[in-house]
Amino acid sequence: MTIKKNLTDLKSATTEKATASPVAVVTQEDDKPRIDGKGRAYGTGRRKDAVARVWISRGSGKIIVNDHDVVAYFARGTQRLVINQPFELSSRVGQFDVMCLVSGGGLSGQAGAVRHGISRALVHFEPALRPTLKKAGMLVRDSRVVERKKYGRHKARKGTQWVKR
Repeated sequence: MTIKKNLTDLKSATTEKATASPVAVVTQEDDKPRIDGKGRAYGTGRRKDAVARVWISRGSGKIIVNDHDVVAYFARGTQRLVINQPFELSSRVGQFDVMCLVSGGGLSGQAGAVRHGISRALVHFEPALRPTLKKAGMLVRDSRVVERKKYGRHKARKGTQWVKR
């Protein structure tokens, strides 16, 4: 890709007929996996107040959360289903070991944060999975947070109850 340095070159570039299709250009850096010296890919996931730091590596599908097994840490089956969604979408169930550190929020928010972190780490490990995970919405941070309580209200929006007598 050449860089146009002055306005005349830019003007001539806009008047030329475009031969390529108007799709985003993927650079070579996006095609390379980002793996550290230990063969792991890293991803940070966030949901509500929870933050998850996730490392994935090739393995047998073992998931460790805060030095506990995933079954011991996330007791609800729905939370474990949320965590495994990126692997199921990309057909990589049982191929990666996951080690993550989660802090903040409750268990539901932490499960969403781990899912987001696993998705990002999968894209760093295998960049070809990005379109699949992006289309499913796994790479987007769910930005919904609890609304703050307002002054003069019982909760965030609940007002005082009106009593006639």
